[in-house]
Amino acid sequence: MANGGIIGPVQDPQIQSELVTTVTGTGTFTTGALTTNLTEILVVGGGGGTVNCGSGGGGAGGYRTATCISVSGSTGYTITVGNGGSVAARPSGGGAGGNSVAAFPSNPITSAGGGGGNYGTGSNGGSGGGAGACGFASPGNNDGGAGNTPATTPSQGNTGGGAQRNQGGSGGGAGSSQNGNFANSGNGNSGGNGTSSSITGSSVARAGGGGGGGKGNGHHGGAGGNGGGGCGNNSPTCNTDAVNGSANTGGGGGGGASGLPGCGPTKSRTGANGGSGVVIIKEPEVKSAPGIWSMESVYEYVKDGNWTN
Repeated sequence: MANGGIIGPVQDPQIQSELVTTVTGTGTFTTGALTTNLTEILVVGGGGGTVNCGSGGGGAGGYRTATCISVSGSTGYTITVGNGGSVAARPSGGGAGGNSVAAFPSNPITSAGGGGGNYGTGSNGGSGGGAGACGFASPGNNDGGAGNTPATTPSQGNTGGGAQRNQGGSGGGAGSSQNGNFANSGNGNSGGNGTSSSITGSSVARAGGGGGGGKGNGHHGGAGGNGGGGCGNNSPTCNTDAVNGSANTGGGGGGGASGLPGCGPTKSRTGANGGSGVVIIKEPEVKSAPGIWSMESVYEYVKDGNWTN
């Protein structure tokens, strides 16, 4: 017989290659037909926005990963990608980034949006927004927003910098701050650097904090954190107006200038928006060989490297 003497249909093994899907907008993600677990998932919230006329940098979106998530083949799951926070006019704080959510029933994952940068105290979020140097109630002594809000295990972000303390955010994409106090001028700090992942096959940094805006004529903003953070107004790195956080990185927006008009003669004092988040999902290679097989067929498939383990 053509199939080596075994009664039954001639079959081929089912082979599903490794799949990596980058979700850049809210919608439904459908798993491959043979997928029963996800190898890895990365969920980044939207970055925080900043404030016109005096702002710390926007905090980066929360950054969370998970492995070995149970799913069912050919099933659709809702994925929410957080928007970047918007620019606000003081005394309001910069808009917080939106949460990104991967709604897998076996292990739902939420990364909080980054806190907005402010002209006074920064806002809480996945990573805290940076404080500005113009808080009239307590000039020059403003704290950055708290990161990892709401609390998660493991932590998903870091605290934004405080104005008086002249500290930028550290680690996974916290916002930065301005330097100096209400009476004095100064340069904005750089945003905290984001975190790198090779889930797509090459190393890419995401969730960088926004650079703080400078205060006073001739003083510059801070650089955006590596991983999509936007430069603060008139940063030497960009030499432009404040820069938005990069789309689908969760980067925080750069802070606008404060104090004397201009902050660098040709630059405005406008703040910037945060960058939208992203969800990246990796499915493993799957090989399946159900049914009854002749030894000859098995041998040929094993020899060609196409037999399941």
